[in-house]
Amino acid sequence: MFHDFINLLYPAACHICEAELLKNEHIICTSCLHDLPVTSYHLHNENPVKKVFYGRVKIKNATALMHFRKKAGVQHLIHDLKYRGHREIGSYLGKWLGEELSSIEEYQDVDIVIPVPIHKIKLKQRGFNQVEDFGKEIARAINASYHDDILLKISSTQSQTLKDRLSRWGKLEETLDLQNTEKAANKHILIVDDLVTTGATLEACAHKLLEIPGVQLSVATMAITD
Repeated sequence: MFHDFINLLYPAACHICEAELLKNEHIICTSCLHDLPVTSYHLHNENPVKKVFYGRVKIKNATALMHFRKKAGVQHLIHDLKYRGHREIGSYLGKWLGEELSSIEEYQDVDIVIPVPIHKIKLKQRGFNQVEDFGKEIARAINASYHDDILLKISSTQSQTLKDRLSRWGKLEETLDLQNTEKAANKHILIVDDLVTTGATLEACAHKLLEIPGVQLSVATMAITD
């Protein structure tokens, strides 16, 4: 009753179209949910996400839940998560993708889920890593452990969005460090992030993690840019 009373005063709205959510809807209204550009890439291991890393770093499996298009629904979701602190979006997308991956053979042997890290200054400003809840829900769904204390961001960098891949990759790897590597030795690690564009950030993380003996790597993101 209390939950219904709160919803009466402050009705939950769809994070895409802002329409009031019905009682059986959560985060996204049914109409917007049906319109989301889902990739289903995890059903086909040779897919555009994996191809991003061809010739750059060895990735066992790779997927992205949705296509990212500017001024569209997926951008609204990631913006609300990342900049407006709506962490429930990360959990929602993690549960969604986690349920999908739990039935895919290629992801059955994942041991550890590791988020792309953010620097402690940005973490303090934002209050959370935007992929933390996404990664935790995936880990729970596929019976893996979640660790954010293995791959660390040790120095802050300017936004990499406008920099080309060749000029940014080395600098990105220099901002990363490893700790507690005994937890990850000889493990299959799933690296999670919100968005893959050029793949430079994930590539740098992958090269760093491959310094750990016996590691195999896979990638899962909320979205991939078209």
